[in-house]
Parts: sequence; C-alpha cells; structure tokens
Amino acid sequence: MKILRVFPRRTKATPTDELAYIASYPGLFTGDISEVHISVAFTWDKSDAERYAKAWTNAGYLVKIGGPAYGDNGTEFIPGRYLKPGYVITSRGCNNHCWFCSVWKREGALRELPITEGWNLLDNNILQCSESHIRAVFAMLKSQPHKAEFTGGLEAKLLQDWHIDLLLDLKPKQLFFAYDTKDDLEPLIEAGRKLKAAGFPMHPHSHALRCYVLIGHPHDTLEWAEERLQQTMTIGFTPMAMLWKDEDGTPYGPRWPSFQRRWARPQIIHARGNHA
Repeated sequence: MKILRVFPRRTKATPTDELAYIASYPGLFTGDISEVHISVAFTWDKSDAERYAKAWTNAGYLVKIGGPAYGDNGTEFIPGRYLKPGYVITSRGCNNHCWFCSVWKREGALRELPITEGWNLLDNNILQCSESHIRAVFAMLKSQPHKAEFTGGLEAKLLQDWHIDLLLDLKPKQLFFAYDTKDDLEPLIEAGRKLKAAGFPMHPHSHALRCYVLIGHPHDTLEWAEERLQQTMTIGFTPMAMLWKDEDGTPYGPRWPSFQRRWARPQIIHARGNHA
C-alpha cells in the first residue's frame, strides 16, 4: 500500500522520500497512492494540519489524520513511515507521571515493541525496559552502519553498572540524560561520576554526554534556569535547553526563546567559556 504523508513542518527526523510532503495541499498531484496520512507531532500545528486534511479529502483521497498531537498511543512502529530511516523506537509509554510530559497520558505504561533497525533511539525511557530487551536493543545498535545516538533520553536514576558496560562497548555518538526537576540533580551527579569513572569522555569538545534541561515553565525564572544549565556543565554534561510551551506553542514569557537558543548548541555554549 502506497501512503503519501503530509507533515505540517520539517524537523531533523522528518522523512525525505518522494511521498513525504511538507505543509502541502494536493495541487496538481496525480500520483497513484492508497491513502494520505497527515502526521502531526505538535498541538500548535493542528489547525494547519486540518486544513491540509480537508483539501486532500476534497481532492478525492482517503485521508487519515493523527500523530502525537492527536493522542496517538503508538501501537506500532514502522521504520521510515513517519520518521526518517535511521530513527528507531523499540518501546512506547513511560511508567513515570511527570507533570510536564504527555507521554504517560497518551501512550500509557511502558510496553516493549518488536525491535527494528536504526541507530538513533527515540524510546521515551529505554532504561525502564527489561534487561533482555535492553541487551537486544544494544546488540541491534552495534550492528548499524552509524554510531548509536540516544536522543530519546536516559533516566539517570535508573542507570546501572551493566548499562554503562553496554554503553562503553557501543561507543555511542551521543547520549542524552534529563534534568527536568530538582529531583533529577542528585541522580545526574551520580550518573556523571559513574560515567567518568568508567572512562566516558567528559571534556567539552566531545559533546558525547548531553543533558536535556527543561526551562521556561510557569514556575521558572531566567536566573534559576541558568543556574541549572551551569550545574549541568559542572557535572560534565553539555546541556540542551528544552523550552516549555503551552498547547498553542506559546512560551511562558517573551525572553525565553532567545535565552533557549543560547543554550541549545554545544559550539555556542562552550565558545562562551561556560558563561551565558
């Protein structure tokens, strides 16, 4: 079955094949396809997506609209369909109930999926999976043509010595942890200590150890955010500021977007000599 996919916006993970369209109406398209899928990741793109869906429907195509913005619980993962080849998901859901995260509400408790091929792991919380699943995922990652990346994130408090052994053997390009709330700080410090003791590169130019830092939520301040970002660097991780937005895609205050950009690229962060 040939499926044309329409994405409201392009990201690094958006497919680039001939049936992946960005912000597109049917126009003069006359290809032989079975369905049109409108794939929506962000709630603030829903109004645009619904216009695309209406236009393709009016043009006579069978249209389905969905994705995380519509509460899709991710019953399966088909490589290359909604994510660029190389991106892979081997589990869905999460057993945590973080106030700022919609994953547990949308996808429910963690469940393991069949393992497919890819090198950029997007699982919400791979370390919550069973040991047998984790070991199988690492074996798959080791067989790939590119170095593994853990951009889905790792939960520091779940990191065990055997995880570190697997990571050292895999030699990933980068792995991300998370510093979302104050409760994450001590586990992050301990994870940094263990990774450093195991020989993981922690110097600024490696950029291998990264950490998502949630900023800009309604209870945050610029001063407190910068403190957390600096703490992350002191521990040995290069931070990636993640800007909280409401369902309309609006940051909590006008100064946050420019602040986030200053803390989003390793080259800029380290070029400042660790100062904002």
